[in-house]
Amino acid sequence: MNLSSRTIAILIALLVAGVLTAYAHFGPMLPFREAFLAAGITVAACFLLVYLSFEALIFREINGIYAGLEHIKRKEFKRLSNKFLFRPEPVKRVRDEILLMAERRQQELDELVRLQALRREFLADVSHELKTPLFAAQGFVHTILDDEDDEIDLATRRKFLSKAAASLDTLDALVQDLVTIAQLEKGVVRMRRQRFDLVALVREIFELLEQQAARRGTALELFPPNLPETGLLVVADRNRIRQVLVNLVDNAIKYGRAQGRVVVGLVESGRSVRISVRDDGAGIAPEHQSRIFERFYRIDKSRSRESGGSGLGLAISKHIVEAHKSSIRVKSTIGEGTTLEFKLSKPKSGNISPRNK
Repeated sequence: MNLSSRTIAILIALLVAGVLTAYAHFGPMLPFREAFLAAGITVAACFLLVYLSFEALIFREINGIYAGLEHIKRKEFKRLSNKFLFRPEPVKRVRDEILLMAERRQQELDELVRLQALRREFLADVSHELKTPLFAAQGFVHTILDDEDDEIDLATRRKFLSKAAASLDTLDALVQDLVTIAQLEKGVVRMRRQRFDLVALVREIFELLEQQAARRGTALELFPPNLPETGLLVVADRNRIRQVLVNLVDNAIKYGRAQGRVVVGLVESGRSVRISVRDDGAGIAPEHQSRIFERFYRIDKSRSRESGGSGLGLAISKHIVEAHKSSIRVKSTIGEGTTLEFKLSKPKSGNISPRNK
């Protein structure tokens, strides 16, 4: 039976009036002790009736609102149950819940505004990054196509075509990086974990980047120099970790000091190995350190573009390291250089034999 608030109020008023009338009628006829007991019973009865009036008229409605808030919090937009709910201090609970929900909604709105700003910035960056190599390739190709009188000799044509091909290669690398980071963010890319020698991988990367380091007079060093001859084994996706280290060492060469040093440190720490890449360049200001892993974020935009790269290397590296249940950290001091480091797990005993391919 679901009575309206007005009906419940009338019934309770009638009951209170009946109790008081009965006491007024019979009270004077009773001895003192019985009259005192009757007064106590009357007070208790009136208290229960008034309390039930609050419970039925106010608390029930507030608890219904509270139940509705619970459903909204859990995104259960369904018909609410008419089951009677009792909770102490319902008005305070509803107020707290409303304030908490308002705070969460405001945080969600602030996050949406931030993400919208990042999306606009990202689209602008992507447009600019795609436009630069595309326009360069387009300019070289159209120059050759517009040469109707064969004024451009064969050597110049080949030079223009080579530059166009290089611009298209840059464009292809950028698109591939965009696809990779999108897959990493969605969790589509699975890490193929295997046991491999980290020392051999670092030396392989040194050989790959040897000519680039030589052009800047940069010395590539491995620390500590007395690493075990058997190597240093870790369990991770070798190709992905190779991608991370190539990005970090490449950046250290580009932005480190000319005629300087790039040191890759491999230090065992309990059940893991800490990998660090340190340069002796200009360093990164504190206000930039938290943003260098954002897509297309560049501290010195003009210098970064001259150095090449898609601007996605650190963002991709961050996602790869996090997919290995680790995190990549930056330590930098202005004028002294920058260190980027992360950890990889060591293999447990009884694992498969190391593979270095």
